[in-house]
Amino acid sequence: MTVHFGYDKKQVIQALRYHFLMRPEIKILLVFVNLFAILSAFLFYKKELQPVSFLAFSLLWFLLMLVIWRFLPISIYRKSATFKDHFILHLESDQMVLETERGTRAWSWPEFSYFIESHYYFHLYFDERSFFLVPKDAFTDLPALQAARELLRSKVPAKSLRKKK
Repeated sequence: MTVHFGYDKKQVIQALRYHFLMRPEIKILLVFVNLFAILSAFLFYKKELQPVSFLAFSLLWFLLMLVIWRFLPISIYRKSATFKDHFILHLESDQMVLETERGTRAWSWPEFSYFIESHYYFHLYFDERSFFLVPKDAFTDLPALQAARELLRSKVPAKSLRKKK
């Protein structure tokens, strides 16, 4: 199966947000920051926290959310030339081959550690931090998309979003 694609900036930014929010360290950070924000709001309500302190905590919470939601994905998008290229992707039974005007690169399926499917993309991970995005809208129709999904499921393990027991 062969698909041709480029990247849409808004969709890539959304995929990068998804990637960052799925990181365990970001999840833990967000839980602690939100608990801290709730606690500071409660203490402010009980008049045990000064308004200036509450304002400072709220500003820190807002800045952290802004960094994770906006600045981090946009900075990654701007730094990476990958998102500005046009690709030809060949999904074969034993490998995935990617072509650009600069060259060709092939990966055998075992080189991918897992994949995740989001709204716009298949995220193919090499390890926890490096991945490749395959846009779902690159597939011409629903049967082609389903065939690609089945090929990925048979060749690359899907990451479970639940904790292992």
